[in-house]
Amino acid sequence: MKIDTIIKAGWIIPVVPENQVYPKHAIAVSDGKIIDILPWQLADDQFEPQTTIELFQHCLLPGLINAHTHAAMTLMRGIADDLALMDWLQNHIWPLEQQWVDEDFVADGTCLAIAEMLQAGITCFNDMYFFPEITAQFAQQMGIRACIGLILIDAATNWAQTPDQYFSKGLALHDQLRGNPFIRTAFAPHAPYTVCDTNLKRMRALAHELEIPIHMHIHETADEVNEAMARNGKRPLQRLSELELLSDSLMGVHMVHVTDAEIEQYAQSGAHIVHCPSSNLKLASGFCPVNQFLNAGINVALGTDSASSNNQLDILGELRCAALLGKAVANDASAIPAHSALAMATINGAKALALDETIGSLESGKSADLIAVDMDTLATRPMFDPISQLVYATQRHQVTDVWVAGQHRVQSGHLTEINITDLKQKVADWQHRLA
Repeated sequence: MKIDTIIKAGWIIPVVPENQVYPKHAIAVSDGKIIDILPWQLADDQFEPQTTIELFQHCLLPGLINAHTHAAMTLMRGIADDLALMDWLQNHIWPLEQQWVDEDFVADGTCLAIAEMLQAGITCFNDMYFFPEITAQFAQQMGIRACIGLILIDAATNWAQTPDQYFSKGLALHDQLRGNPFIRTAFAPHAPYTVCDTNLKRMRALAHELEIPIHMHIHETADEVNEAMARNGKRPLQRLSELELLSDSLMGVHMVHVTDAEIEQYAQSGAHIVHCPSSNLKLASGFCPVNQFLNAGINVALGTDSASSNNQLDILGELRCAALLGKAVANDASAIPAHSALAMATINGAKALALDETIGSLESGKSADLIAVDMDTLATRPMFDPISQLVYATQRHQVTDVWVAGQHRVQSGHLTEINITDLKQKVADWQHRLA
């Protein structure tokens, strides 16, 4: 059978079925999709590829999914570090955004973020930021899969001045992207404390009508919960429940400060959680009870948050952090085993974005969104358990090759279609202005 590509790897980790490793296997790819996964010799016998790629010391696994970020904010990496969340936002980030955020800022910040994410093995990201039409444009140009947030916040910003403008611009972008195989949309209300009931109700009705997800920061800090109680006598999750927002279309980002009753209610709703461990640690927001969420049957994905609160867009790093932190919080060394952490960065993210029939695992018929990770380093030897080694010992610089829908976006560590010199110059110009 004539096909486009055979990729032979030392180990293939499909994620589905879970905790499985196929040594000395190959992936057959044609027309951007996975045709088969089979041993090297059978691949040679059954297929006649145009291209054969041999990566005998590599793990091949699904492309990583960054289920929560603010891509353009990568230009603010390192500004106002070591501050509490509200001080960081209100006194530093928001004033800078009011002064500088425009189409050019979002274009250059998004390009920087996408380049970093691709080199780190991220093939899909879920974004929440202003000028989402620019983020969508550059995601498509640079060949990465994305879910673009239709941002909603009560305050006037450089992108929209009134709620009607947020809705009209967001709906226009959704219509523009309708049917795009690589770029999806989700409503992205910033947080319960920045969006009023009227706008949340309007958004909920539209999300239901358009059948798109909702992506929102929820219960990120203790102050957020306490201020909500002082304002209206309700915890944010209670308010969202009364507004009928708890459903399987909701992605709650952070979910750090929750009660046992709230975990049970959230599980029953079918809503998803996006865990951002490094950002929570850096901003001292608290410790997300990930093991309780998983034990309750809640789908938990992983996100980096922005590079201005992390400070890197590195899902491999989040894997390790989530697994280790989850064990400490649960006081249980068996909590968040390596294969569960890997699922959070792949198939769980795909489920949260309603893309699990297309990406998130290596299965016949799915899109060939996959990455190769070089395990032939001193830091990843000896090799007893490839999944464990990926989660606990591997770093992002070991990602050598990245494919999105079968297209080679990173080859031998180098971005195939991005001019790094030009990008660095643009970033340097922004550094001068923002300083």
